[in-house]
Amino acid sequence: MFFHQISLGENPLPFIERYAVIPARFLEGGYRSFDGLLTPVTAMFLHGGWMHILGNMLYLYVFGDNVEDTLGHAGYLLFYLACGAVSFAAQIVSLPSSTVPTLGASGAIAGVLGAYFLLFPRARIVTLLPIFIFFTVVEIPAVVFLGLWFLIQFLGGAATLGRSMSAGGVAWWAHVGGFLAGMLFLKAFAKRGKAGGITVV
Repeated sequence: MFFHQISLGENPLPFIERYAVIPARFLEGGYRSFDGLLTPVTAMFLHGGWMHILGNMLYLYVFGDNVEDTLGHAGYLLFYLACGAVSFAAQIVSLPSSTVPTLGASGAIAGVLGAYFLLFPRARIVTLLPIFIFFTVVEIPAVVFLGLWFLIQFLGGAATLGRSMSAGGVAWWAHVGGFLAGMLFLKAFAKRGKAGGITVV
């Protein structure tokens, strides 16, 4: 879907408006067709550009395979889609009057991060850390890395409360909703053989 989106050149807006989530339209019943009701799923496969999709794929590459091992292929797919749908619901609730199309896989991937946070808190995440004008590579425990990531998303979302996103921007509450959904859905989607080994706190 993303490749089709960029193939549309300078006029992708009709396609985006059809398959992305527009909170105001969703709440007002503007999506009357079946594909309209599926926009919380189809919107996950659209992106705001190459940097958007590459950034998402990097996070999915780093954290996704371990979560997939726990959930199994089919369970992981359903888990991913469910987290993405909940993330769009969170964004709709946070900005119900927004007419800006909301798109991207960030909310679904945030769900993967939420699951990873519970499953592998002591895993070491290799991180590029800026120190003034220099950069250094450090290993940070996943619980710290993802905890800080979630805090940034929450504070970013809190800063948008009561504001209009008429010009677009980061869907902070989609990230927050996806992360919490990932933590909540983890046990439900885990393979039977591994479900008992998951501790949810």
